[in-house]
Amino acid sequence: MAKRSLKPCRHPGCPELTRDGWCPKHRPAPRQNRRGASGAYHSWYSKAVWTQELRPAQLLREPFCRVCAAKGWRTPATVVDHVIPFRGDWDLFVSPANHQSLCKFHHDQKTAREQAESRGKGGQL
Repeated sequence: MAKRSLKPCRHPGCPELTRDGWCPKHRPAPRQNRRGASGAYHSWYSKAVWTQELRPAQLLREPFCRVCAAKGWRTPATVVDHVIPFRGDWDLFVSPANHQSLCKFHHDQKTAREQAESRGKGGQL
């Protein structure tokens, strides 16, 4: 297979020739996982215990959004939320006492608030 042709480094003003876009001096550092530490346990949501047992059971137990219900509205729940963010704690992840049914709007609102609080504390919760 033919090699790529040499081209100048992508860094402005760098004359170094390279085949992959960046010279060793200007090569960007690998990007961190966008999820940070949560990326390590985000895959738990695809496990059968979540998709086939816990999530469906919670939505059957509580078919309407808990926040909407408190306001007297009957909005179908589409998301099972962890009341206390589990942050890699398997027992909190699977505990039905830590699950609540929410509509997407209220889940997104709660998640944004938790992430903002986490950033405000330097990412430590």
